Amino acid sequence: MTERPVFDQVNLVVADMAASVEFYRRLGLRIGGDDDPWAAHHRSADTDGGVDLDFDSRSFAQVWSQGWPEGRSGAVLSFRMPDRASVDRTYAELTGAGYAGQQEPYDAFWGARFAIVSDPDGNPVGLMSESDPEWRSAPPPLPD
Repeated sequence: MTERPVFDQVNLVVADMAASVEFYRRLGLRIGGDDDPWAAHHRSADTDGGVDLDFDSRSFAQVWSQGWPEGRSGAVLSFRMPDRASVDRTYAELTGAGYAGQQEPYDAFWGARFAIVSDPDGNPVGLMSESDPEWRSAPPPLPD
């Protein structure tokens, strides 16, 4: 890699979106999207530290990560890669070195190139390019 990846996002995959949103609001975070059709599956918190904090339902996690185990809650630490090609290159380097791939690189509906690998302890690590409006597509149907 020519440029270092930048840690910039945490996705918390939650069992109960309403309970999680209530907890983090009580903690003091600003979380919008109450009236959004996706509110039961995806929410974002306003943070001041430069790291995105998103909450996703278990069923939505299986949309953006084919390797996400059914019924699992947890966190995905994501790193912004310098460009779309570096997502593919880094995924290939890591899986070629023996680390498990959870989601092969693909063009995500939000316009980014995205992949997930497992670290040595099995923690999911996202690799994501900047979102590019030219690569955006319609989101999938809402999960059940």
